[in-house]
Amino acid sequence: MMKISLLNDISPLIAQTAPQGQSSPLPTLLFFGLMFAAMYFLMIAPQRKKQKAHEKMLAALETGDEVITTGGIYGVITNVKEDRFVVRIADNTKIELGKGFVQGVVKQPETPVKK
Repeated sequence: MMKISLLNDISPLIAQTAPQGQSSPLPTLLFFGLMFAAMYFLMIAPQRKKQKAHEKMLAALETGDEVITTGGIYGVITNVKEDRFVVRIADNTKIELGKGFVQGVVKQPETPVKK
């Protein structure tokens, strides 16, 4: 019986809460602003930098450059068109490849050094 009366005595105390006053939304806004800034500098900015470097690499590709595609195919660029490359992947085997599917340059042709 003691447990029930103790519970009856404590329950009104537990149910009481301190009155809530009007708090400023500034700390919440500041927290979310800092979280957005952290996300930008940790995720968005590096991705944009990487994308710009990839676009610069694509613009610099010329005939004779050895490239690798996103599918892992190695080939040599034989012709550059407006929106794609013609890539030789084997003897007498050429494919047309969208510019966005070139992952990187493996080797650029060596230019002879003039003395």
